[in-house]
Amino acid sequence: MNLTLRIWRQAGPDTPGSMTTYQVGGISPDMSFLEMLDTLNEELILRGDAPVAFDHDCREGICGACGMVINGRAHGPERTTTCQLHMRHFEDGDTIDVEPWRAAAFPVVKDLVVDRSAFDRIIGAGGYITAPTGSAPDAHATPVPKEAADTAFEHAECIGCGACVAACPNGSAMLFTSAKVVHLNVLPQGGPERASRVMNMVEAMDAEGFGGCTNTGECATACPKGIPLPSIAAMNREYLRSSLRGGR
Repeated sequence: MNLTLRIWRQAGPDTPGSMTTYQVGGISPDMSFLEMLDTLNEELILRGDAPVAFDHDCREGICGACGMVINGRAHGPERTTTCQLHMRHFEDGDTIDVEPWRAAAFPVVKDLVVDRSAFDRIIGAGGYITAPTGSAPDAHATPVPKEAADTAFEHAECIGCGACVAACPNGSAMLFTSAKVVHLNVLPQGGPERASRVMNMVEAMDAEGFGGCTNTGECATACPKGIPLPSIAAMNREYLRSSLRGGR
């Protein structure tokens, strides 16, 4: 496959960026999108040019590091992570636009790399449970209803990639935050911090400068792990409940 790539290049957070066009050939349809970028970078290095900076880690679709906007869609044309997107989803001769996540709370570090530490601070505000130290308790020591366990597992699948923020026209982090809140709040182990968790995490989210949710649903459509849109309503109910009870 021969492709035309239009890639956002930006030397640093305080420098202006622009789309730069590259031609890349010899791309196998079985390559992942990141492998295709590796091929481009090898050519750029051989020419003495700076390679394109992009985030990646596990390349197995479970770490969420590889986020980028491809042809206007978070992670590209398939509902998956960028590292699991294969070039067979494109045609020979295609022009592909590649950009970083676009959100005020995700400032560009370089090229396609953005600073997503805002997510870490949201989790740090309440994404934990109180547990006594010592030996691990028996797995069945605290009974968990199956419905609660299923809901917790569903929301625990969130990998914090940021696709929900990138897809949202408002740059909202409501789906991400609700996944972390619901995951712990439905479990008995999460009960002690239930009220403070939702209050603290929502306040941290707002402080980071994410936009408000208007229920367009683009976040859930883009989420590679299928976090459901009703999670936001569940978090809103938790927030209202906590507010009426004093919040802490």
